Amino acid sequence: MRTALVIGTGLIGTSAALALAARGVVVHLADHDPEQARTAAALGAGTDEAPDGPVDLAIIAAPPAHVAGVLADAMRRDVARGYLDVASVKGGPRRELEALGLDLSSYIGTHPMSGREKSGPLAASADLFEGRPWVLTPTRDTDTEVLNLALELVSHCRAVPVVMEADAHDRAVALVSHMPHLVSSMVAARLESAEEAAVRLCGQGIRDVTRIAASDPRMWIDILSANPGPVADLLTDVAGDLEETVRALRALQSSDEAKRVEGTAGIEDVLRRGNAGQVRVPGKHGAAPRVYEVVAVLIDDQPGQLARIFADAGRAGVNIEDVRIEHATGQQAGLVQLMVEPKTAPVLSAALRERGWSIRQ
Repeated sequence: MRTALVIGTGLIGTSAALALAARGVVVHLADHDPEQARTAAALGAGTDEAPDGPVDLAIIAAPPAHVAGVLADAMRRDVARGYLDVASVKGGPRRELEALGLDLSSYIGTHPMSGREKSGPLAASADLFEGRPWVLTPTRDTDTEVLNLALELVSHCRAVPVVMEADAHDRAVALVSHMPHLVSSMVAARLESAEEAAVRLCGQGIRDVTRIAASDPRMWIDILSANPGPVADLLTDVAGDLEETVRALRALQSSDEAKRVEGTAGIEDVLRRGNAGQVRVPGKHGAAPRVYEVVAVLIDDQPGQLARIFADAGRAGVNIEDVRIEHATGQQAGLVQLMVEPKTAPVLSAALRERGWSIRQ
C-alpha cells in the first residue's frame, strides 16, 4: 500500500491515518467538516488535498448510519482500488450497500476494537490500535487483493486481525461493548442527583464501572441505532437478573428466616455467575486470564513518584504485569496497586520497603 484516502477524520480515522503516515504511506484526508480534516493534517496524519487519481485503499471512518452512503459515493467516483469501513456495526451497512446494487468485491467491512472516551482528531494517536483486535468480515465476494490491503492496514496499525462473519460480529460487540456501555450509563445516571456527601465517597469501584459513560452521547446514538436488536435482547436478560436480584434483596429484609435464606441464595447465585463470567475475560495480550498478587504502595501526589516505583521494581528484577491507582479522598495521596506474579510479590514488597516505600498490607 502506497496511498490511502481516509474519509472521516474523527478519533478512529485520524488514528489510522497517523499510523499509516508514520509508515510512509501517502495519506489523503477528507471530512464533511473541512476544518476537522485540516486539524488532522496539522497533526501529521496526511494532507487534506484531494488525490490526483485512485488511491490503493479508501478507509471510510463515518458513523454506522452514514457508512453506506459515504461508501457508495466513493465507489461511484472510483476513488480507490479497495474500500473498507471501520464502523462498529457490520451487518446493517453491508445490507444497505447490497440494496444499492453495488459491486462489493472491492469492499470489506472491518472494525478496530479500540477507542477512547474522547472523540475528534485531537484525541487521535498512532498507537491507538496497537495490540488490539481488528475484526475483518470478508465474504465469498471479497477480492483477495482487498483482503490483503485490509490486512496490510491492520499490520501498519500493529493490531491483531480477527476474521468473523458480519452478523456474528454484531452480536459479539453488543455483548462486550454496546450493552455494557448502556449499563455503565445507567449506573452513572444514579449519581446525577445524588447528594454531594455521597458522591465524595466515590472510590475505584464506581470509577471502573462508570468510566465509559463519559463517551459522546451523539456517537453512541449512531452506534446503538445500527445495532438495536442484539443490544435489546441482552438488556432483556440483564433486566431478568435485576428483577431476581431485587426480589432476593427484598427477601433479605424479611423477618421470615426461610425467606432470608432464599434471598441469600439468590444473591449468591448472581455473584457466582458473575465470577464465572469475569474469569472468561481475556488477560494480558489476549491470553488466558491469570491471577496476580497485588502489592499496594502508598504514594504522595507529586511528580516522579510512579517513575521511581517502576524503577525500583526494575532494580528488584520484578515485572509489573498491571497497575491501578486509587486516589485518596480529600488528600494529595493515593494507593498504587502493582499486579505481579505471586512468587515475585514478597521480593517486590521487601525491595520497596528497603527503598523507603510504605506498603499497605
